[in-house]
Amino acid sequence: RRGCVLRLAGAMAAVTDSKKEAFRQYLEKAGVIDSLTKVLVSLYEEPDKPSEAINFVKSHLGAPTPEEFEALKAEKAAVEEELAAAQAKIAEMEAAAAAADAPAEPAEGEEAAAE
Repeated sequence: RRGCVLRLAGAMAAVTDSKKEAFRQYLEKAGVIDSLTKVLVSLYEEPDKPSEAINFVKSHLGAPTPEEFEALKAEKAAVEEELAAAQAKIAEMEAAAAAADAPAEPAEGEEAAAE
């Protein structure tokens, strides 16, 4: 029975190792390992180590800084307001155009004169 357990453990280790290897190959093919290595080397070579290493890594991988993120959120909100105003103006103009294109209904007196 002990031999069976050891074989099972060995088989599970082989499956885990093959999954790890497949994942490593995926990361390598996607360029993740290379990018992370370059960023970590930059951090290692940095003479003044940043107090927030994670922010260093994020910024070197292209993520916006917290200030840039807040500025982008504010810009997005402003653009959304402009869009809503433009959509309201379009709806208003479409309604005006539809009213102008609609045939005018004759007044009561005009209807009798036309007959």
